[in-house]
Amino acid sequence: MKMRGDFAMKTIIYAHPYVGSFNHEILNRLSNYFSMHDEEFEIIDLYGDDFDPLLRGENLATYSEGKTDDEKVKRYQRKIAGSNELVFIFPIWWQSVPAMLKGFLDKTMLKGFAYNEDNGWEGLLTYIKKVTVITTSTVTKSYLQTECGDPIQKVFINRTLVDLGIDAKNVNWIHFGEANTTTDEKRGKFLDDIPMLYKQE
Repeated sequence: MKMRGDFAMKTIIYAHPYVGSFNHEILNRLSNYFSMHDEEFEIIDLYGDDFDPLLRGENLATYSEGKTDDEKVKRYQRKIAGSNELVFIFPIWWQSVPAMLKGFLDKTMLKGFAYNEDNGWEGLLTYIKKVTVITTSTVTKSYLQTECGDPIQKVFINRTLVDLGIDAKNVNWIHFGEANTTTDEKRGKFLDDIPMLYKQE
């Protein structure tokens, strides 16, 4: 019987509302690369799925037990449990992850699935052996690191992902900055380089 992470499957978690966005083209390029190389993958398109990111009172009634009645959450958990690799694609808004992605984490990473705390904190996604975080922003990675408190590395990677049981050494953060002011040539080169950047350890 296969256990969590026994499948060589990638799950892309995508969070952008506009199909004409640069983020969506990143998703297309990476998906095409996986398909061309016969690599199995699935996509969690949070906006495309019309996922409700809000935690409501009825959700909290069983939240501490790790239970949910949200069928999308259950489907997302099955996809993640059948994977050994995750890819996040999202824009950085107000120096943080989109509210949609934060809500996904709040509602999907439940006790018993993503962590236990009965005998101290224990992240359960240890079967995820590689994570690629691809972000875009109006500012550069160095600006995010030096002027904004380095929110992706210090919070999303070193805290959120690590608390889920993922080794930070297995996380590769790729960033495309000044996305609104750069040239089409630089955008095109970044898209062409996505497979190479993804393969970097």
